[in-house]
Amino acid sequence: MSDWIKVDAINASELLQHFDLEDDAIEILHPDMNPEGAVAKLVEHDFLYDAVRLLAHGLPKREAVWWACLVARQVQTPDTDEDNINALIVTEAWARKPTEDNRLRCRNLAEKTRYKTPAGWAATAASWSTGSLAAEGEPEIEPPFYLYAHAVAGGVTLAGVELNADEPAEAIKGFLAQGINLAEGGNGLLATDDLEKAS
Repeated sequence: MSDWIKVDAINASELLQHFDLEDDAIEILHPDMNPEGAVAKLVEHDFLYDAVRLLAHGLPKREAVWWACLVARQVQTPDTDEDNINALIVTEAWARKPTEDNRLRCRNLAEKTRYKTPAGWAATAASWSTGSLAAEGEPEIEPPFYLYAHAVAGGVTLAGVELNADEPAEAIKGFLAQGINLAEGGNGLLATDDLEKAS
């Protein structure tokens, strides 16, 4: 297993300050576990949503948003509407070049998607990563530094349901493999064989 070179947290307790695990999941984790071991333990016991949230909080902002983009890309279809197509394109642009202009475009398109799609949540994650939560011209409201991770986790989980409503766990395990690859310093673009092994 490769080291998670992109995750700064030494142990899971550093990340668990910012969200609550399911009650049963709390019982299987020791707060001193490293993030890698904690995510593996959560997956082993089928607490996949908690594993997604823990990983989203561990990844740096750009990598986390890129993960949300990779996942959103997998659920887009020829029927995807223009706002969601554009939301994903702009969010991918932010992940490559996190400028304020790109962030504002993400916020605008996230609003247009009404926060109901993986692409919309990816765009929301980018818009919550830097800058202000306030509307332009109003006093700045700095987002909590972990807020982006909530949007990333929501987008990844929603994508799992969209990809396979009857069995979202299979899709989410594949998404987790991509997120773990990012944590290891990869680009998250796993081969089909790797994704199948993960699910």
